[in-house]
Amino acid sequence: MNPEGPPDTSLHARGISRRSALKQGLLYGGALLVGTKNGYPQSPAPSGVPASRDPSSGFALSFSLNEKPVQTQIEARTTLLDLLREGLDLPGTKKGCDHGQCGACTVLVDGRRVLSCLTLAATVNHRSVTTIEGLAHEGDLHPLQAAFIEHDAFQCGFCTPGQLMSAAGMLKEPWPMTPDGVREAMSGNLCRCGAYCGIVAAITDVRGKGA
Repeated sequence: MNPEGPPDTSLHARGISRRSALKQGLLYGGALLVGTKNGYPQSPAPSGVPASRDPSSGFALSFSLNEKPVQTQIEARTTLLDLLREGLDLPGTKKGCDHGQCGACTVLVDGRRVLSCLTLAATVNHRSVTTIEGLAHEGDLHPLQAAFIEHDAFQCGFCTPGQLMSAAGMLKEPWPMTPDGVREAMSGNLCRCGAYCGIVAAITDVRGKGA
């Protein structure tokens, strides 16, 4: 037993002033932020994505957007959704949940539907991107757009761009040409207004016509 009790481990007993302790804390705390930006650790670039030495400096991005070439400079952490809406002034693609759960941000990359809020813009380098602004062709509505109007497949319209782009990608996929097949294929796109009956009817109509 130690009759004198536990040793005194206070800063005063160790000859360390409060000011010195604060300085050390700031020094070590700052060291922990090396390799981060705004307090968030920087993830390594995905395979095949050209990464810059300094993520904040960005790198050149070149891709096709609605059949037009685009060249721009981006930060490595930029999502495709933010690039479209804020960098390229294409607000048709909506930011809903921003967590990949509502489908409002759906676009096509090389003809396949993707959630742009979960897609790094860097991954579309040298690829083809189609947004709702590019769905119509030379002023003519896409068959899906015409069918959505005919079947009243929208109300507030917020989710409609994502619904249309998801449907456009789904038409190229091997889903059954039935209402149940459409519901399953479109299950990742939510409609807060509950216009699902019109959405399913519009897509089923277009699929039946082989458009």
